Amino acid sequence: MTDRWATFDCYGTLIDWDSGIRRALARVWPEEDAQRLFHQYRDGERRVQVGSDIPYRQVLRETLAAIADAEGLDMPPGREDALAESLPSWRPFPEVSGSLAELRDRGWRLAILSNSDPDLLNASLKTIGVEVDVRITVAEAHSYKPAYGHWNTFFQTTMADRASHVHVAASLYHDVEPCAQLGLPCVWINRLDESSDLPRSGELFNLAGLPAALDALVPR
Repeated sequence: MTDRWATFDCYGTLIDWDSGIRRALARVWPEEDAQRLFHQYRDGERRVQVGSDIPYRQVLRETLAAIADAEGLDMPPGREDALAESLPSWRPFPEVSGSLAELRDRGWRLAILSNSDPDLLNASLKTIGVEVDVRITVAEAHSYKPAYGHWNTFFQTTMADRASHVHVAASLYHDVEPCAQLGLPCVWINRLDESSDLPRSGELFNLAGLPAALDALVPR
């Protein structure tokens, strides 16, 4: 029987990336508006990543430094790597571990396609506590999503049948749009209650209903 594969983005989909970044920024600059800095960080990170395959630790460091320059803020001594240091403490969304475990029980193989470094992703997956079959980071893909390197590497590594594969992700920019361009089925985890005309195979507000949704898309 052909393996059924579910690939996942990690940060924002499985791990609460937004809250993790905001908390870390608030600890670096407690007197500043963490929400304002967060929006600057999100947009700045994308600019640093485009066309690059530098380690994610460096992306975090460079983007934090860019915020300091743009805002005229002093970087507290020894806090240049504050974001990478805090990342292993970022928490999974409440329903994630149970949903991934149920997918494994239903016979799905699981892969993570993440814009991060191997050791950082490993720390996050240890927090989630569910074994996955394949982990692909920037170190293996040599690019940052929305470039196609993660998906290309996944299919080259696993020889997965595209007819038995579904991608699952929260980011329109990093995941849903490139999946549409590649013709890959994608279930959008719309945690922020956004709207989009991008084609997708399904839409959920969290992972609670994901096992049933994936079984409907790719029956046993």
